[in-house]
Amino acid sequence: MSIEVGSKVEGKVTGIANFGAFIDLGEKKTGLVHISEVSDSYVENINEVLEVGQTVLVKVLSIADDGKIGLSIRKAQEKPAEEAPKRKAPQRPKPSNHSNKRSSNAAPKKEDFDSLMNSFLKDSEDRLTTLKRSTENKRGGRGGRRG
Repeated sequence: MSIEVGSKVEGKVTGIANFGAFIDLGEKKTGLVHISEVSDSYVENINEVLEVGQTVLVKVLSIADDGKIGLSIRKAQEKPAEEAPKRKAPQRPKPSNHSNKRSSNAAPKKEDFDSLMNSFLKDSEDRLTTLKRSTENKRGGRGGRRG
């Protein structure tokens, strides 16, 4: 069977490193499963999940020009159809204070943004000035007090 991107192949773990596992795919071909592609959950120590000699089902993610083969164990596993939507990132709820302004035009939002930006810039300048004063006093730089 030829090895193509997207195909699922059985292989044998031939070596384990702290960054992943080397899988013998047969036909004198070896691929690498990166530690992030071993499991859906976080894997701190790959030796707790895989061991040399273990047979695993892998999905071919990439084949580089130099012959390196990128593999994934977690993408080779069949997932129930109902689990797929749960993998999407949760959407943030929209702020309720702007929901009343939807019927009005976009101009009030722009004014709100401008006023927020102006207050942020003023606050930022004040903080930088305070920081500069405190560091100059500690270093004895220009404008430092002499007694």
